[in-house]
Amino acid sequence: MWSLWALGIGFCIDLLLGDPHGFPHPVVAMGKLISALEKLLRRIFPKTVRGENAAGALLWVLAAGISAAIPFFLLRLCYRLTPWLGLAAESIMCWQILATRSLRTESMKVFRAVKTGNLASSRRAVSMIVGRDTERLDEAGVIRAAVETVAENTSDGVVAPMLFLAVGGAPLGFFYKAVNTMDSMLGYVEPPYRDLGLVPAKMDDVCNFLPARLSALLMLAAGGLLGLDVKNGWRIFRRDRYRHASPNSAQTESVCAGLLGLRLAGDAWYHGVLHRKEYIGDPLREIEPEDIPRSCKLLYATALLSLLLCGGLRLLVLTLI
Repeated sequence: MWSLWALGIGFCIDLLLGDPHGFPHPVVAMGKLISALEKLLRRIFPKTVRGENAAGALLWVLAAGISAAIPFFLLRLCYRLTPWLGLAAESIMCWQILATRSLRTESMKVFRAVKTGNLASSRRAVSMIVGRDTERLDEAGVIRAAVETVAENTSDGVVAPMLFLAVGGAPLGFFYKAVNTMDSMLGYVEPPYRDLGLVPAKMDDVCNFLPARLSALLMLAAGGLLGLDVKNGWRIFRRDRYRHASPNSAQTESVCAGLLGLRLAGDAWYHGVLHRKEYIGDPLREIEPEDIPRSCKLLYATALLSLLLCGGLRLLVLTLI
């Protein structure tokens, strides 16, 4: 029950504070750990396809294991001292794992930049939340990139970590966060990460398989609560949910595109290389700046439904054990 309370408290803190600039964040520490392990293992393993695959696999085991072990033993100590100290510590951990407020904050910076009409400023703002090259984006491309990021990260940054928190508390939540961070840092198809990042990318696909589909269904329900076109959302979801190199990324993107009546995705540049991508959704209307706050409302409604579902799941787990 303490972990369930911690999840609820952490969710509320996240909605209130987000990720304050300058406040220590565990993802930064995870990034440093991953970078240090990468440098070490590249020196140890041979620079062959099999060697880098093996290095990536060991890196994944070490980074995910350490990221889960540290909060596990820290919380074990805190709860032994007093449950209230454990609750406080786990609530802070849950807050740092979730990203609802920060996702809205960063995407709304893009919205405000677009509204000024300054394309260079808009490109800079969206470059902070996407991995693609932004120099070639026009205004519609900037807006589309922001909406896609909100849609995809509704799963990666909110629903999926919340699901892991509900099942295994903060340690499992940090495990997921490490898996997701490794994919962001190493999961590229171009050198030098094509072989080293293979296992981290595949394991991210595995860990997100169920959460991505659950997120899509919750987003559909959220669209119904917000009065959006659920029928079209369901149609586009069924048709376009696999129009992405990742088996998971288009699950929520397709729902968002259908609910808002937009066409998302398409070709994009990454590290100077053009990647051909299928479109997701139908262009029932032209995309506009207000689609960014609309996607944020969808994010918040989905997050609240996810909290209710995950809280019920946690209660079920407690009942069974």
